[in-house]
Amino acid sequence: MMPEWLLVLGAIACEVAAALLLRRSDGFRKPLPSLFALLAFGAAFYLVSRALVSLPMSLVYPIWAGGGTAGVALIGILALSERRNPAKLCGIVLVVVGIVLLNLAEAGA
Repeated sequence: MMPEWLLVLGAIACEVAAALLLRRSDGFRKPLPSLFALLAFGAAFYLVSRALVSLPMSLVYPIWAGGGTAGVALIGILALSERRNPAKLCGIVLVVVGIVLLNLAEAGA
């Protein structure tokens, strides 16, 4: 895997971590989770900006946003006991399928 794509994966991981920390921040009333959430979001933006130096925005941004969305939704279901239902699972699948289609379209271009 090219180093630029590792930056994107790191950005997704940071975004997922930041979202989970936001949940723990209690509306920014708890300083430590709030600080770490902001730092994780900052790291995600930095990593995406570095990846965009050499990768197309039409791939990086949707992969980052979609990967983070699917990741947070899956963690919510698997680790935070959030309800799962067919619509939610279908939405996660559609996000992942959309990311795959974008990659296939770019590869064929």
